[in-house]
Amino acid sequence: MLERYEQNGLILYRSPLLHTIGVPHAFTTRYGGVSSPPFASLNLGTVGGSAIQDPNENLRENYRRLHAAIGCGQREHCGVRQVHGSTVRIALRGKPFENGVAADALLSNDPSRTVGIKYADCVPILLANDDGTAVAAVHAGWRGILAGVLPRAVTELRNFTTGSPRLLAAVGPCISTDAFEVGPEVVAGFVKHFGSAAPIHKKGDKPHVDLRQAVLLQLQTHGISRENIDLTDRCTFASSDEFFSHRRDGMLTGRMAAVIGCKDRT
Repeated sequence: MLERYEQNGLILYRSPLLHTIGVPHAFTTRYGGVSSPPFASLNLGTVGGSAIQDPNENLRENYRRLHAAIGCGQREHCGVRQVHGSTVRIALRGKPFENGVAADALLSNDPSRTVGIKYADCVPILLANDDGTAVAAVHAGWRGILAGVLPRAVTELRNFTTGSPRLLAAVGPCISTDAFEVGPEVVAGFVKHFGSAAPIHKKGDKPHVDLRQAVLLQLQTHGISRENIDLTDRCTFASSDEFFSHRRDGMLTGRMAAVIGCKDRT
């Protein structure tokens, strides 16, 4: 289970599995930043298609605070433009990386960098091999889950090392089953993808999907055992004091981030 803690005025969540192997990382909340409403306060993303944006200087300061809180104050941050697809990008050690390219997963083996994704209901997943030399951040909404972004990221991460390395995974706060009512096209997609194991539940006559369970199924199907996965029961929709939520608040709201870096080799 993820652990909630405070560092330098920020409220964060961390994975005991990743923390034990010395991999700096965090799932953020909305606490501890400098942004004003409707982005208050630790906003870490922009709002696509909106004329109202949190100033860039706020975002830079919020990322500076986050990096300082997880011990990565001198590292370069790498991020992508998320499109709810299956593309995986890689920030290789010693190679240039273009921030803002379209993708929903970002891998790295560079200890001078962090990689991260933004979220406000979708499932954030952080991955690492068991010696902390390769890491990944994955953004998985329902479209990304069906597109297979998480299995692709797991496969790519294994390619960084020889043999069959043990991978660790941490699944962060996201929208809960109770809050995620879906239409028939989403139900059909999950049944096609997962078959009889599709995590679909009924509340009254309305179908709901358990995104967290879908991600757990994909991780286990692709070789990550349950004891190597940290979860949380925190719901972004239900906890308005702690998390931003696109479904609850609409487009004009902030974004949390899931950030991770390779183990420091110095």
